[in-house]
Amino acid sequence: MTTLQTVFAKAKADNRAALVGYLPAGFPSKDGAIAAAAALVEAGCDVIEIGLPYSDPLMDGPTIQDAVHRSLSNGTRIADVLRTVEGVAATGAATLVMTYWNPIDRYGADRFARDLAAAGGVGTITPDLTPEESEPWRAASAAAGIDTVFLVAPSSTEERIKAVVDCCTGFVYAASLMGVTGARETVNVAAEGLVERTRAHTSLPVCVGLGVGTGAQAAEVASYADGVIVGSAFIRRLLDAPDEAAGRESCAALARDMARGVRR
Repeated sequence: MTTLQTVFAKAKADNRAALVGYLPAGFPSKDGAIAAAAALVEAGCDVIEIGLPYSDPLMDGPTIQDAVHRSLSNGTRIADVLRTVEGVAATGAATLVMTYWNPIDRYGADRFARDLAAAGGVGTITPDLTPEESEPWRAASAAAGIDTVFLVAPSSTEERIKAVVDCCTGFVYAASLMGVTGARETVNVAAEGLVERTRAHTSLPVCVGLGVGTGAQAAEVASYADGVIVGSAFIRRLLDAPDEAAGRESCAALARDMARGVRR
């Protein structure tokens, strides 16, 4: 199993940033999600985040909300998320789950951590779980041998950044802006400063997400971050495609452009 530590060490040795792709489980179909993620890996993504569809996605913009709605309409459940993780992890890519806290809490933290590890998952990103409430989940994750990733934002104080990074074991997710997900014409200029501020408190890799949609933007972020996270841009390719096969190829083409970008 490829670990996050392995991924970031290799990327650093290659003098580049890691490319992290996000897709929700169950979209465009249950099997289609695995196939699309595998296409991203083949095209150059080092890490894949599998989204656990949730009916109240506070952080998700309209593109991801659309995909999540379709996933839920497809009947996607946690068992399907775990099967997706298993299928993607089989490609050799480090595979995480990005999820809001409520589904884990309802499933059972210890059980979820064990089942995720058994499926080949290497960790979770929990955008709405605060450091103050995270100890039970961090303990369950440590016991299962999986990493925990939490978010910092441009509005985060130095004290908040310190509290967040102290809860992270895989990498730190630096949200480039205040707001919801979605590709944008430019990446918020605050992102670079946030990476610098975060690095003052941790030696963990710092990855930037929210707003990256082109190879040029990936190159820009890769010049100062350890990883570039792309989600909505890939999902938009799937949403706009006439069928799943065309969507996969469109995603792969974008991933190849992004992979070149993180290597510039």
